Amino acid sequence: MTDTPVRPDAPADAARAESGPSRTPASLSEVAASYPDRPPRRRPVGPRVRRLLKHVGLVAFGLVMLYPLLWMLASSFKPTALIFREPGLIPTEWDFSNYTEGWNALLDPFSHYLLNSAIVVLGSVLGNLVSCSMAAYAFARLKFRGRNLWFAVMLMSIMLPIHVIIVPQYILFSSLSWINTFLPLIVPKLLATDAFFIFLMVQFFRGIPKELDEAARLDGCGHGRIFLRIMLPLSLPALATTAIFTFIWTWNDFFSQLIFLTKPDMYTVPIALRTFVDATSNSSWGPLFAMSIVSLIPVFLVFLFGQKYLVKGIATTGIK
Repeated sequence: MTDTPVRPDAPADAARAESGPSRTPASLSEVAASYPDRPPRRRPVGPRVRRLLKHVGLVAFGLVMLYPLLWMLASSFKPTALIFREPGLIPTEWDFSNYTEGWNALLDPFSHYLLNSAIVVLGSVLGNLVSCSMAAYAFARLKFRGRNLWFAVMLMSIMLPIHVIIVPQYILFSSLSWINTFLPLIVPKLLATDAFFIFLMVQFFRGIPKELDEAARLDGCGHGRIFLRIMLPLSLPALATTAIFTFIWTWNDFFSQLIFLTKPDMYTVPIALRTFVDATSNSSWGPLFAMSIVSLIPVFLVFLFGQKYLVKGIATTGIK
């Protein structure tokens, strides 16, 4: 008979056997029953209340900001006699003739003025996209004498009000026989006169790695091909931001267009809307509000479909 080897931990096993087998809980309910009853943890009420109050405040602030627009929309469907008599947003009497009267109230149909604004806006957008992107590429990538000085001068021009330069511009454009044409409103955009968009694109171009330029130079690309094939495709958010802001600012511009466009057939939308208001007789408030709503539709559509690129472009150009 062979002796069975004794493990070193045999006494410990024997002691556990004498004290009884270890009992493993059969279910989670038994584990829970072994602890005293505790009330369920509740989330603190303070953060939820603050979050609710914050949302309520934002909604209220949004309604306050939108009230003038909603009031103008409601007034465009009211008779002129009830516009200022009933300040509510729900008209008691509906008058849809304001849109037809406003469309044909001036010397030309309102579509003529919409077309004039579209020509000015399209030329301004294309001019800013081409000229400002080229100037921004020069400041961000090229090395030339006096680059920092000219960049500082460009930034200082942002603080220059338009009322300071409007008289010299008028004298210059009048000598060129450009008054009552769209050239004074479009040609300056081709010369990179909007320093804000140059600065915006410079900040974006500086965020693009320079290794891409070096790799393109190894492949034989010059500055022209680098600008067209690398910088512009990667700077779509900045270009979209420039296009959206240029569209909105040019579409709503009243002062410059009033100075350079004096013939009624050259009027743009802001000047045409001004003709509805007459200081010597009764103003056509109903048609005015109706055409104002029509003029806001392009701006609303551009902002609606370009909002994603607008937010992305501002967030990625260092403007906080």
